Amino acid sequence: MAAHTFIAISELNPNFSHPKVAGIVIGKSDVKSFPDRKNIGVDRFTFSFTVKDSPDFFINVTAWGNDGYINLLSGSFSVGDCVVIENPLVATKDPEKGERFCPTTPSLYRLLVTEAHSQVYLCADIDTMDRLLPLIHLPVKDSRDFYSLGDIVANGQKLDGTVINVLAAVKSIGEPKQFTTSDRRKGQRMEVKLFDDSVSSFPLVCWDREAIQLVQTVIPKETVLFIADVKISFDSFRNSMAATVNSKTIITVNPDTREASLLFSYAKEASESGALDQDEKPEDVTVDSITDVYTVTQLKEKAQENPEAFFCITYSFISKLDLDSSVSKVIRTRCSRCKLQVMEDTQSCPNQLCPGRDQAFSASTGFDLLVDFTDHTGTLHGCTLRSPMAEQALGCTVDEFTMLTDDQRTAMKWKFLLERCKIYVKILPATKMRTWIRGVILACTLADPGEVKQQMSALLQRL
Repeated sequence: MAAHTFIAISELNPNFSHPKVAGIVIGKSDVKSFPDRKNIGVDRFTFSFTVKDSPDFFINVTAWGNDGYINLLSGSFSVGDCVVIENPLVATKDPEKGERFCPTTPSLYRLLVTEAHSQVYLCADIDTMDRLLPLIHLPVKDSRDFYSLGDIVANGQKLDGTVINVLAAVKSIGEPKQFTTSDRRKGQRMEVKLFDDSVSSFPLVCWDREAIQLVQTVIPKETVLFIADVKISFDSFRNSMAATVNSKTIITVNPDTREASLLFSYAKEASESGALDQDEKPEDVTVDSITDVYTVTQLKEKAQENPEAFFCITYSFISKLDLDSSVSKVIRTRCSRCKLQVMEDTQSCPNQLCPGRDQAFSASTGFDLLVDFTDHTGTLHGCTLRSPMAEQALGCTVDEFTMLTDDQRTAMKWKFLLERCKIYVKILPATKMRTWIRGVILACTLADPGEVKQQMSALLQRL
């Protein structure tokens, strides 16, 4: 199939006979049904998708038909696939409805597809696919026309109800939650946490199955999204702003733009440095409110069953605590604003996207330890113990620690090593990018033997 047989979207008009268009799918809606006015008791089914064939041109396509045809057609391709559309009806956009419920396009027209007259199928021409595939990484809006998450938070409720563009990185992807409405229709909801250099966590809510499937394919902390025409609203439950994907939204994954490239570099550095594990902040949970007790094996099992972070207590032995390593492995300096690790004598933050680049540089130095803890059921490796929790656990400040001799550091290490401790920990389950379970120690004290015996007896009774 030669590429020249396709009509460019920019050249389409209603006068074409049997037009054939090739494009890459950049957006797609869920299948919906409506009562057929001409046939009482019968439903008509429909869904829409948006195809692009050049950097500047894309068009909306709507398919209509019966249940079997529409669901089969919808299931035959996804966002990111190259498709051929044969003999669609080229219709002028409705001047009144316009594009209220579908993405805004530069074309004057829209395409209508029906089973009797049209065909839609995956493109098999290699040259055409090679031309189309890079277009999936080009945003449908000006790459500089976006709000940062910091802009949204700063504007607050002034943006309530507005539709804007957002550039952000993916921090985490929640599990889709299924529900049934009062009229017995099934639905789903999934929440994604976004971040950028100005805000560490911001909610993006997806209701459409298609949007959920698209976002589930990306890798957290390694993916940047340009989200065109996303709705911003004030969430009274959280008392903060949130973004919601709607029928006008088009999500571009890892956009090929300078702004996205800078954000991607920041996300990578923040992830590798551990700055993103300010996830690791105990959030609003106080140590006193943590009461669930687990063995190491039990907390590993819970982390495998549940993708959400959780808090617990474990009575375990500290089996690794390298306090007598070189000081640079025990104490680290981070930029106060973006938390990126920096050299101790650094005069400016090396992170190009640091929110404080135009201000006087400030850094904080603190403990940054990796700890293993072990009980009779197993070991959890590489748990984080950072300031200020580390100061409380060790009973000394960073300055006091740097003044200790090697023998004094070793003595401090053995005060904890192979001693049964009461450890309050936040467990971060594995993700697509990080294949291991992480623990963040919130508090650690030597355990009272009577308390250990009582808790272990209670644990054995639960088994």
